[in-house]
Amino acid sequence: MAELAQAAAAAAAADVYAPRTLQVWRALLNWLGFFFQIFVQILRGTPSVTQVLSFVGLGQSFLPPSSPQFKPLPVVELQEIEDPPHQRPAPPASSTVQFTPGADERLEKLTVVLDLDETLVCAYETSSLPSMIRSQAIEAGLKWFELECVSSDKEFEGKPKINYVTVFERPGLHEFLTQLSEFATLVLFTAGLEGYARPLVDRIDSGNRFSHRLYRPSTISTEYREHVKDLSCISEDMCRTVIVDNNPFSFLLQPLNGIPCMPFSAGQPHDEQLLEVILPLLKHLSEQKDVRPVLYERFHMPEWFQKHGIPASGWTNYEGTING
Repeated sequence: MAELAQAAAAAAAADVYAPRTLQVWRALLNWLGFFFQIFVQILRGTPSVTQVLSFVGLGQSFLPPSSPQFKPLPVVELQEIEDPPHQRPAPPASSTVQFTPGADERLEKLTVVLDLDETLVCAYETSSLPSMIRSQAIEAGLKWFELECVSSDKEFEGKPKINYVTVFERPGLHEFLTQLSEFATLVLFTAGLEGYARPLVDRIDSGNRFSHRLYRPSTISTEYREHVKDLSCISEDMCRTVIVDNNPFSFLLQPLNGIPCMPFSAGQPHDEQLLEVILPLLKHLSEQKDVRPVLYERFHMPEWFQKHGIPASGWTNYEGTING
């Protein structure tokens, strides 16, 4: 009876431990199979991190998303506007058409109109510029110069008044103008007075890259804003003309041709707008037959103007572009 009891106990123990032993062996075989797959991948070529994680079962959920190749252009107060469909102007008919000129069809040079103050430079009256701001900007590496400007005001004896101005250049300014002039015709258009702006532009454009310079008398006044820049006085071809300005109201008359940029000040020594943001966009526009559909899709400027109380009748050339 004792021998039968021992045999029964042994059989029961076998029933309990046998499945656990099989589970252990199966787990070991699975891991051996996993390492064998890794070994085979090494023989064929070094596996990527994605491949290794996929073997483990994590996939790409823990990998950081790839960064976009094109950095979006920051804009001034240009938030997305969710208006009802009947209130939103229809986009140009060719808004989805991308055009790249072939060898047999060459495009005319893109005309790029550039604002001056807070777009290419920032200027301060020297006597009112705090010394701390000036010192910090210079120590941070901003290029600068001082300028004597003829004021429209007169001295007591009727002589023109001279103002002294400290000017800081936007980082990358000269390289930006050099590269841009290779594929575009440059026009300087400022709402500043000529007595101030002319000597300033002479300093930053020693290479005479600007084909034209326009000052405050060339701007016009509308019922909505003063000093608006009408691009029709520069070019009749709005398909190949753009304006870069920190003040979107400057291009109120041609909202589909405007590129609003972030304003520049002396407190931004590491600003990268010109070379990293604006220049790539202008290169892309230079390859388009019509820049307006691209700029509409990017900025939706007509809706922005409507948000600020300027209806579609407040500008010209827009309705013709939509219907054309």
